[in-house]
Amino acid sequence: MEPKNTILIADDEEIHRKTLGILLSNQGYKLVFAKNGREALTLAAKLTPDVILLDVMMPDIDGFEVCLTLRANTSLAEIPIIIVTTLDDQKLRQKGIEAGADEFISKPFNHAELRARIRTITKLNRYRRLVAEKAKFEHVVEQASEGYLILNHQDQILYANPKARLYFDLPKDKFVTDTFVVQAAKRYQPEPQESWMTWSDAQDKPRYLVRSETPTAKAFWLQISVTKISSGTDEQLLVCLSDVTDSIFSERLKWTVRSQISHKFRTPLTPLVSGLEYLTDEHSKISGVKRGEYLKGAYEAAVCLQNEIEEVFQYMDIQNMVKTVDILCSVADILSIIHTFKDILDSESVHIFHESFAKPEAMYVTLTHSAVELILREIFVNAKKFHPNGTPELTIDIAAVSGNIRLKISDDGLTLSPEQLANIWTSYYQGEKYFTGRVVGMGLGLSMVASLIWEVGGTCRAYNRTDSQGIVIELVLPLN
Repeated sequence: MEPKNTILIADDEEIHRKTLGILLSNQGYKLVFAKNGREALTLAAKLTPDVILLDVMMPDIDGFEVCLTLRANTSLAEIPIIIVTTLDDQKLRQKGIEAGADEFISKPFNHAELRARIRTITKLNRYRRLVAEKAKFEHVVEQASEGYLILNHQDQILYANPKARLYFDLPKDKFVTDTFVVQAAKRYQPEPQESWMTWSDAQDKPRYLVRSETPTAKAFWLQISVTKISSGTDEQLLVCLSDVTDSIFSERLKWTVRSQISHKFRTPLTPLVSGLEYLTDEHSKISGVKRGEYLKGAYEAAVCLQNEIEEVFQYMDIQNMVKTVDILCSVADILSIIHTFKDILDSESVHIFHESFAKPEAMYVTLTHSAVELILREIFVNAKKFHPNGTPELTIDIAAVSGNIRLKISDDGLTLSPEQLANIWTSYYQGEKYFTGRVVGMGLGLSMVASLIWEVGGTCRAYNRTDSQGIVIELVLPLN
């Protein structure tokens, strides 16, 4: 329901106020009355009415002075003012025009004429305000750091601010016939692909457009949010494009450092603590030779831990920080990393299947060696963490498919709900409790896995196994 137009009637004669009130009642207006000029100024400042009907002859402040005061106030200067008077003097009309009056109505009123004039002026004023608000909106949006698009019901772009035109390389004053999704796909990779199947739903799910890294430019990320708006009888969509590249990189850096530090410290800590614990509990039963062996092992682990700590300090020392040159990962490296990470599961239940690659050491994916290590470690750790018994059995299938390397990593752990599968690449998504009593939370890791792969033009999928309990993580990595 549209808000009522407010009409302020200012007249010192009660009979005149009542007469105007009766004439304009039942016309869909909100009527407000002032008994003098001073009260009229107070109510105008408080309500910002759509029209003011103003009597000239008032005792304290006459209508001309009220008119001049209103026109001098920038927030009230645009309000239409109709001077109501019994005077038919040309000089007084001239004075009213100079004071800023828009219209004159003489008493006694012609009822039909009065209503018609008020109706016309309120419509014009409403239109003027809409135009003014549109101009304000466009000014703000034109200067915005985010990109904004307005789409029609066919998802065609009706409006694009300068930032959106830059992101999509759109001409300034030319109608684009392609839909928003087609325009986006020309320059970006929509991710996660599942959420883009219903992209126009105004939901809180994060959706991204990712431009892959090139030799001359780093990867670029746009986050998409959609709001439904109405224009007359047509429903339109307001699409906001936010550059989140820096925040994605920042989150990934924190995750990478945390993951690497955890791996570096835990590897030497385990033999150090377990060796010292055994020496403490069983010292009276251990021979001198055996004690020496345990002490030597603990010492070597302590030295290793010290070296790892020093490396971390050097990395964190801003004076010594330089960009590490990392090499791309080969298929042979992937196989080697998988064999190394079998130790994470502390189990032999890792089965690897792959076709006979002619030269796996010469086939490179577009991810660095360290990136592939991080990705596989995260998947292995998750498989163990969310397995009901903590002892997953993994099957890893590696194949070359259409110029890419495809990894299918299947576990025998939990089967996930459709909602969990849809949100598995979302940061810190928390699912429901399973029979184990544990909440299946996706955390930050898998979203970072996805971000690394999306940036190089790869894809990630997660789906339930059909032959048993558990899920399959399918990664497609482009070959360099």
